[in-house]
Amino acid sequence: MADEERPRRRQARGERRMAEILTAAARVFADIGYEAATTNRIAAAAGISPGSLYQFFANKEAIAQALADRFVADMGAAHREAFDSLDFAALELPELVDRMADPIVAFNLANPGFKALFARPDMPPGLAAAARPIQAALLGRVEKMIAVRAPDLPAADRARTARVLVRVFQAMISMVTAADEAERPAEIREMKKVLLGYLEPVVGRSGS
Repeated sequence: MADEERPRRRQARGERRMAEILTAAARVFADIGYEAATTNRIAAAAGISPGSLYQFFANKEAIAQALADRFVADMGAAHREAFDSLDFAALELPELVDRMADPIVAFNLANPGFKALFARPDMPPGLAAAARPIQAALLGRVEKMIAVRAPDLPAADRARTARVLVRVFQAMISMVTAADEAERPAEIREMKKVLLGYLEPVVGRSGS
């Protein structure tokens, strides 16, 4: 039994170390950019030696790809939590906005380097493209919500409303993540007021 436990403990330690490296890399990439970042800088931010880093990642490109994969998986999970179990027709609009926004706000607060990292012009195109399918899926989920709440709305108007809503959210989430902890709840409330004010004329306030 003890012999079986040791490999599992080593594996768990390795997974924790990889997560620490990726978290440090997100900070470094966001702070100084992808091109300026080095594996030595990332190792220092993670509190390990470059040699220890190379036990897990061959180079900076491998770190960035693993980071993109982690962000995309976590973002997809946040989107599913935000939309996939909701009864769009039954909920009052304020509650619907709360339940759609809260998981995605939580993702952005837990991953402060995400937006800064993937919005940078010096990121390799392949990595910047990694989030596009998830963003397309998010638009699809928002369009579905609008279709359920406003079934007579033409498809073109529905798609446009979804795009604007997502863009408004993306613009305001930067304000939320930049706010200090004391101010952040107020910023989140203001963001939800804006989303609610934009959606209500289109989809109505009351559920069915």
